[in-house]
Amino acid sequence: MVYLVEDETQTVVNWAHGVAQSDDTYFHRGQRLARRLGVHYRRDGLTEFGFWTPELMADVIQSERTLELEILTPLQPINFSQPQQTVSFQRDRIPVMPQGEFVWAVVAGVKPGSRDRAGSFYWLRYVDAEGRLHSIRDPLAYSLPYGVFAPAEVYDMRRLQQQRADLGYFRRTAAPKGRVEVEIPRVPTPTNILQIHPKTASPEGTLEGLTKLFKQISDKLAVGEALTAAEAAYSGYDAVQLLPVEPTIEYRREDTNIEHEFFAIVEGDGDDNTPFTVTLRKPNTQNWGYDVPILGSAATNPAVLGSLRPDEVVDFIATLHNFSQGPIHLIYDLVYGHADNQGLELLGQQFFKGPNMYGQDLNHQLPQVRAILLEMQRRKLNTGADGIRVDGGQDFRFFNPLSGRVEQDDVYLLAMSDVVQDIYGYRRLMFTIFEDGRPWPEPGWEEKSTYLELAEAKPGAFQWGPLVFAHNTPTLKGFWDRKWRRVCEVIFQGDHWITGCGNHDTVRRGNQIDLDANINWNLGDTLPQVLNRAYNNPATLLWVHGFSPGLPMDFLNASLETPWGFFRNTDDRYGVKVVSEEVGFLDWQIEPDLYQQPQAFPQLKALGFETLDQLKGFARALRDAMVETDYNLEEVAQICQHCLGENADKGICEVPSLEELNQPSLPRFLATLNVPKLKQFAMAFMEDGHDICNVGHYFDTANLDTCTFGLALRQFRRQNPWLRDNLTGRDRFNRISDDERTIFYGYRSQPHPPSDATPQEVVMLAHMGGDPMTVSPGDWLQLDIDRWQVALASPGLKLTGKKALHSFELKDSQGLLLVPKSR
Repeated sequence: MVYLVEDETQTVVNWAHGVAQSDDTYFHRGQRLARRLGVHYRRDGLTEFGFWTPELMADVIQSERTLELEILTPLQPINFSQPQQTVSFQRDRIPVMPQGEFVWAVVAGVKPGSRDRAGSFYWLRYVDAEGRLHSIRDPLAYSLPYGVFAPAEVYDMRRLQQQRADLGYFRRTAAPKGRVEVEIPRVPTPTNILQIHPKTASPEGTLEGLTKLFKQISDKLAVGEALTAAEAAYSGYDAVQLLPVEPTIEYRREDTNIEHEFFAIVEGDGDDNTPFTVTLRKPNTQNWGYDVPILGSAATNPAVLGSLRPDEVVDFIATLHNFSQGPIHLIYDLVYGHADNQGLELLGQQFFKGPNMYGQDLNHQLPQVRAILLEMQRRKLNTGADGIRVDGGQDFRFFNPLSGRVEQDDVYLLAMSDVVQDIYGYRRLMFTIFEDGRPWPEPGWEEKSTYLELAEAKPGAFQWGPLVFAHNTPTLKGFWDRKWRRVCEVIFQGDHWITGCGNHDTVRRGNQIDLDANINWNLGDTLPQVLNRAYNNPATLLWVHGFSPGLPMDFLNASLETPWGFFRNTDDRYGVKVVSEEVGFLDWQIEPDLYQQPQAFPQLKALGFETLDQLKGFARALRDAMVETDYNLEEVAQICQHCLGENADKGICEVPSLEELNQPSLPRFLATLNVPKLKQFAMAFMEDGHDICNVGHYFDTANLDTCTFGLALRQFRRQNPWLRDNLTGRDRFNRISDDERTIFYGYRSQPHPPSDATPQEVVMLAHMGGDPMTVSPGDWLQLDIDRWQVALASPGLKLTGKKALHSFELKDSQGLLLVPKSR
């Protein structure tokens, strides 16, 4: 029996009415109400539901339209590992009690979900004046196992928190709730960060897979067992930053989408208390994570959950917190600056201000929206996170009628940093990173941006620094010389910057460099070799981790030198356009022998692209045709068919012909190319490209010297935490630069050593590009070089003999760290 408990519901309605009538500000009222919105399985076994429905309430009341809470309870166990299954459900329609812009219900008989059992699913449903059925989904849902377009799942979050394996960690690091005199602590700054895209970071492509990997590494280190090269690439970090794991957009056809839906209801065969069937498909979305509809941001994208259960998130975080070599922090990448256009189908119009280049601007200035967004974040943090990275801080803008200008909403950004985490009564504030490139999108923003506004406004917070941002192209000759001004800013004011070279965005930008650019061929013999060495460069890593201020961050795919690109199978409308802009991935990331491996690019090979050259030929033609026709797919199909098909008409070609592409033949399907086939090609390209980026394919071929060098650098950084501070007047940093080479070198001394200790010191030399050069660190830095010894040298750099450090040759990408012999 599932039924409304009227007296309990009235109690909630009375409480909400009291909040609405209080003397508090609109925003603080909204915050109190937001805490109770969504679904909460209570200690007494009842389940409380709350929805904010301002766009409906007046219309519902005036038209006497029925607005009901629909609860869908599975009548048989759901196998969450099954790719597809058909399950019988019971449908119960429950009346709700309105209160202002809200509706509330306390319901008995609802089943809560757990690790091993599915809970009841729910949404609001109503029929409009034209007789069409509509669903109102829960923006604050805890569990969305079948995606954002499906109903949410009721989940027992109290049980989940009680049983988590890292409660001891929170007892040690947080303040107990209820002690007024105890200040809420903020999570301390980590030493270094590993950035991870969960879908490509383990063979399974899930948080379960990552849990397995980190548990295995932890157990090995606990008993002193040697790590493999691949395991070394995950090690030596005290923080892990996941690319966004909020639910993303989903593939939606413009005509009919029933065969693609993860929760496909067979309509018309079930009334109240009559079983009906649902086809359940395990979500298989592939996406960076930045294409968010905002709805469900408190939950986790089910496509990164092998089990589809919220417990999987907590298991991963607990594994990090209980790591044998000390706790590893978990940092969430939060996307609240914009919403994809799919959000318009899922949220009320009050959430949006209007369109932007990403989709929609969010209406942070509406008090209730602002409160709900912060509540989404609070619930997300309560999974156990230690920090946040705020994506696109420059996007949080609004028109201020008092000043007559468009301004940054810094108050909201700083409020994100002050959301209090509460794990079973233990409270903390998060370590905070802001990505903010203001005055973006002004022309020349890359050079104008200071990257300091929010770090200065929020002491202790960090910002992405200028050399970790998207416009980072170290594959080009003279890159580090051209960036000298920014390099010096990192050295002398970068103590609160995220530093490094390779991240998810910079590596993707590397794929977009023209092939006729001035490439630094010292880095490798092929374009993939050049790109891999550029973003996992020993010299760069050495000066970032071993010498520079700030907080270093590495990207897993770059560290393992595996392919990486912008691939998503979530877009029917713009999929071909995205592929046309990503074709450089084939030049910069894929070697011919990799393409020929049996497991590589199976869908594209099935379309007839037997060789990498064939695929490149069509991809370049597609790119040119898309630009030529301003992305008109009908015209693109005609042009490619005429120019590349079996009966190519060279007289009308507006893209390179087969001869110009040096292609004797291309797959037959081009002869009858049309828009559906273009979309088929785009989907195959996206899914094959995504799969080839999974690092699990390359574990056995990971370079041991490169991976262990990186691990040694990270260990050096953690042994010398004072390196995070800016250089002082006693320190030295300079370059040798001419048309042929760029070399960084410097000396640092610990600024505030313990009173009974000798200051620690370090010397760094790093060849950042160009021809070899003989270096003399003692002469350059006025040091008695006989007092120094090598702490770390890049792979392949061998120095032997007593006088070896006096003068030696340094080649592109080589470098070393020296420390006093007395250390």
